[in-house]
Amino acid sequence: MEWDVIEGNWRQFMGKCKEHWGKLTDGDLETIAGKRERLCVKIQELYGVSVEAAEMQIRTFEERQRPPKRP
Repeated sequence: MEWDVIEGNWRQFMGKCKEHWGKLTDGDLETIAGKRERLCVKIQELYGVSVEAAEMQIRTFEERQRPPKRP
């Protein structure tokens, strides 16, 4: 899924983000407001990971949001 879809539907994805990154608070999610860069920085802060590791986590999250392929 493209990030612009997630950003455009941020309210719907907030719960999924919270499930994926349990340390994110409601306040964090409001501040992030669907901005990928803000999410990356917050993941780095909360989990003590590098930029590359945070980006990898975000890519994994994006991939999991794609609808399943139909036969």
